[in-house]
Amino acid sequence: MQTMLNTIPQIGTVRWLCIRPVARVPVTIVESIDIEIANSIVGDHFSGKPGSKRQVTLIQAEHIDAVAAILNQPVEPSLLRRNIVVSGINLQSLKEQDFKIGNAILRGTGNCPPCSRMEENLGAGGYNAMRGHGGITANVVESGTVSIGDSVQLIVN
Repeated sequence: MQTMLNTIPQIGTVRWLCIRPVARVPVTIVESIDIEIANSIVGDHFSGKPGSKRQVTLIQAEHIDAVAAILNQPVEPSLLRRNIVVSGINLQSLKEQDFKIGNAILRGTGNCPPCSRMEENLGAGGYNAMRGHGGITANVVESGTVSIGDSVQLIVN
């Protein structure tokens, strides 16, 4: 079983990035983010919580497309409030695994379930459309910078 869990030949790509400077305000879309062990994403409102299992949030672009299809409307990543959108790799396979993204190293810590804001941001049914499609949370193992176009890949220990 461990061999299968450690076999992820796909390499993902960072497609979109944001910082949430304050809770409940619009996100700031950026081209790159600095991630630090002690501060998580520099400038994010979750910053300064070392060891938190939710220092960074990631979602798959493919899942945003699925949510859009369920809701029958376009869905902008900014409405979902995840820090990083990636494509080409199954984020669920990175749970409880170390992975390199840009030149930072993160550890997948769990699912990132939707919150009640999804009803506000996506309309009626937004919360249920996001269930199972919310992405993952991660904490910082090694500081670095992540930019749009960077790769995302499993680190096999």
